[in-house]
Amino acid sequence: MSVPFQSLSISGLLTLDMHALNNEGAEGNQLQTRMVHIVDGEGEPTVVNAISGDMLKHMQAEHLHGIAVEKGLPLCAGCQKFNANRINADSDFIQTLGDKNAIGETVKKVLQHCAVDDLEGVLITQGGRSTPRKSTVEFGWMIGLPDKTRTESYFHVKFDPNRGQGSGGESGANLGQNIFYRPASSGEYAVVMNAELSRVGFNDVEREHQIPVEARKERVKALLESVLLTFIKPLGAHRNTQFPHILNFTGVVSVSASTVPAPTVSPLKKNFSEELLSIQEQLNRLYPEAITTYEYSSQAEFTKIMVDLIEQVG
Repeated sequence: MSVPFQSLSISGLLTLDMHALNNEGAEGNQLQTRMVHIVDGEGEPTVVNAISGDMLKHMQAEHLHGIAVEKGLPLCAGCQKFNANRINADSDFIQTLGDKNAIGETVKKVLQHCAVDDLEGVLITQGGRSTPRKSTVEFGWMIGLPDKTRTESYFHVKFDPNRGQGSGGESGANLGQNIFYRPASSGEYAVVMNAELSRVGFNDVEREHQIPVEARKERVKALLESVLLTFIKPLGAHRNTQFPHILNFTGVVSVSASTVPAPTVSPLKKNFSEELLSIQEQLNRLYPEAITTYEYSSQAEFTKIMVDLIEQVG
């Protein structure tokens, strides 16, 4: 094993104020924010503001791209440009693939060719293929606590010194004094995510690691760094005028040194930290010293935990 742990999970409460990181679209001049139906920690159905796991994964992938470029990790032509098609946009690589039914060999070439496709996952469809590479990192929705999260809509108007023309103008262009409403959300958001570090460079078809140990370590460190940066700078919509206020981040990082998965408990549950520590205790009865947990009560403590773990990779 090239790293001291095989999986890592985060269960945390992130406090964000006045953000608009994830919106559904617009109706007329009203921008709609993302709202979801959930069952809260008391078993009651309710509707809350939320940021999708797709958005969180995109944030992490964007940070990973920057890290990979900076560290000189191997990247396909698509990932070099942060193209959403990833390795499918690398025509030179696609031409090197042989029999389209040799899935294991295709996955091997992908792992060796591109770190981002290895870590983030990809579905290769070019050339009549349907070859999957499952992501090593998983994000759940970031869900607002029902009693501590609110969304409001704010009036905005585009300044027009002439004030003589209504919204749209005669030509239909974006002219005149447009009136619109923009949402902003504030509150505590429950976060759960998992990283399968043992699968970095691992071919799920041939059941073996197919990149060198040192290369695996570099990719594991890059993955953990990208996860850290996701909660330092959450990317998303309307950041030019609604840059999120991050007030606090509290929770538990759990890591596993064996095939036992690092556990998570949703922070929608009030005593999630205590429950995670109890799960750790019981799992370690069956698998001695397999699970380690690290509690944190601030962004600074979370950052220290992640940096310590990154340094342990070597």
